[in-house]
Amino acid sequence: MQKPVVALVGRPNVGKSTIFNRLVGSKIAIIDDNPGVTRDRLYGTVNYLDYSFHLIDTGGIDISKENFNAEIKAQAEIAIDEADVIVFVVDGKEGLTANDYTVKDILKKSGKPVIVAINKTDAKIFQEYKYDFYSLGFDTYIEISAEHNNGIATLLDEITHNFKEITNDYDDSVIKFSVIGRPNVGKSSLVNAILNEERVIVSPVAGTTRDAIDTPFKYHDKDFVVIDTAGMRKRGKIYENVEKYSLLRSLKAIDRSDVCVLVINAEEGIIEHDKHIAGYALEAGKAIVIAVNKWDIVEDKDKAMKQWKEELKYQFNFMPYAKVVFLSALTKKRLHTLMPEIITAYENAHKQISTSSLNNVITDAYALNLPPSYKGKRLKIYFSNQSAICPPTFNIQVNSKGLIHFSYARYLENKIRENFDFTGTPIKLNFKNKGEQ
Repeated sequence: MQKPVVALVGRPNVGKSTIFNRLVGSKIAIIDDNPGVTRDRLYGTVNYLDYSFHLIDTGGIDISKENFNAEIKAQAEIAIDEADVIVFVVDGKEGLTANDYTVKDILKKSGKPVIVAINKTDAKIFQEYKYDFYSLGFDTYIEISAEHNNGIATLLDEITHNFKEITNDYDDSVIKFSVIGRPNVGKSSLVNAILNEERVIVSPVAGTTRDAIDTPFKYHDKDFVVIDTAGMRKRGKIYENVEKYSLLRSLKAIDRSDVCVLVINAEEGIIEHDKHIAGYALEAGKAIVIAVNKWDIVEDKDKAMKQWKEELKYQFNFMPYAKVVFLSALTKKRLHTLMPEIITAYENAHKQISTSSLNNVITDAYALNLPPSYKGKRLKIYFSNQSAICPPTFNIQVNSKGLIHFSYARYLENKIRENFDFTGTPIKLNFKNKGEQ
């Protein structure tokens, strides 16, 4: 299911980062009194009532001639282009400036729904020019104070009130996988290589979305859809050059996938941004396969593979369950190793464990390694059952959730994985006090 995208747009220093942190619920953006400090767009996921959406915090748009302003403006325009709803943030303490009118002109051209969020309305001076903001000519205005959490619920109601329920484009039996990763790692080449395999029958019509190209195909009589995030070419080089933009494309593709194939370039090695993209797949609870591409250029492949496996284990220690394949999209060497791992990851994400089998494993694990007591109390485990798939989720009833240490939770997860094959998929453990739903 694809989440809507909401962009916070406005000149520097109007409080976009504070609003972003208030909505996302964590201090991710850098907050500084120097204008323009949040130069990159930042992404977060907002959950509100029954809604969930991606939030983009843009760098402030500024018409002065400082070096990075052109880039900020370009990034903000990308965010505007991608957004379903735009929140135009203005400053209730300072009133309107020439920069606000510049932003207004950009937004009017976008044709997107715009909500004007007047921030810092707790300042007394706001009352003096409260009505000036209506000269911007938009339909919806919300008065807020992000710092004091005033008006935030009203803003969220306004953002979400036209969101439509997003339906699944494909039948549940179709395995949907996305090819994600940084620009220029060979995503499109890999998609083309998969679709040109002898055993693959491509459907004559490729369904195209706004953000990616979906191609349905059959492999060993199973139905698949591959979502190519690099398939669509947007106008202008800025789209290809802004690395953060590739992340937004990946986020949208991750939402719609059962399995994510993270492509890493063997020529360049592992880069921090690769881990960021993998982290989003993990947060979304998606199954994952790591594909190290351009393997044809690697010399002494046996030695290199051993080194790569060690490095991947170290760099991606937050997802030790991910299988890695080494291949070349160009020469198609080892390409045959990818599809079986995608199928395994998909099947494991859908796996259901019987309650009796699960309880046997948890009971044995508990007896084998009793948790340490804390202030004279020891964790007791009463009952376990699987409550969901994609990712497989297990409810574990205990005497007190407060006695769970993360290392013991990890020990139980490892024991579950030792007994049941969950290769390729994250699993979730929910600890609940006895009687808690």
